Amino acid sequence: MNAHIRSTHLSAAAPRWRSYLLEARCEFLRLLREPMYVLPTLLFPALFYLLFAVLLGSGRGAAGPALLANYCAFGVIGAGLFGFGVTTAMDREQGFLQLKRALPLPPGAWLLARMAMAVLFAIMVALLLMVLAAGVAGVVLPAATWALLLAVSALGVLPFCALGMYLGSLVSGNAAPGLINLLFLPMAFLSGLLLPLAVLPGPLAAMAPAWPAFHLGQVALKAVGSDAGDSLWLHLAVLVLVTLAFFLLAHRRLATVG
Repeated sequence: MNAHIRSTHLSAAAPRWRSYLLEARCEFLRLLREPMYVLPTLLFPALFYLLFAVLLGSGRGAAGPALLANYCAFGVIGAGLFGFGVTTAMDREQGFLQLKRALPLPPGAWLLARMAMAVLFAIMVALLLMVLAAGVAGVVLPAATWALLLAVSALGVLPFCALGMYLGSLVSGNAAPGLINLLFLPMAFLSGLLLPLAVLPGPLAAMAPAWPAFHLGQVALKAVGSDAGDSLWLHLAVLVLVTLAFFLLAHRRLATVG
């Protein structure tokens, strides 16, 4: 009897996991067929990094690891915001999310698939920047540090997936890229990712911790040993809170508007 119950549970779990994998595969193919997402997500951080790290020389020597950490954070923030924000807005506008709810899919399959794709693209962005850092800018780090920075990049995309999902629940598909750009670049500058906080006016520099990008940047900097010395747990707590809060807000918004 117990063996029969166990086999029933296993047979029920197999289609469930297959559904998750198929949903993730479909989401991956969908994003690959969207060059307006893939190319800027992968190339924009790399081009910025090459400009500042190589052409302007600020990424060489002792400053190299810190600049790499900042640009890894910058790159994965873009992957999360655009990957979730634009697609959520378009899917909501076209009724795709309502269709997903009507299909016999496991709970949250589309959300987990989209999160998996955001993590995958974050890893790709970070790996591209690391290759440029090691091969062009001459950055040398222990293997454990490379791996830790990659892990921070992979998980650090999730708060910005939540924020992007919430923004995508507010506006149409056409308006989403503009709204996200209005937030993305100013937040990156005011968080110290693209410019040192020391060059910002005092009040703006003092407000940097109000941005979630600042906390991800500090975690990435801590991974390479170049952070400001604040508590790691404080930065992680802020990022977890941002993730939970914006996923909850987005879920409530989508439940009422589609």
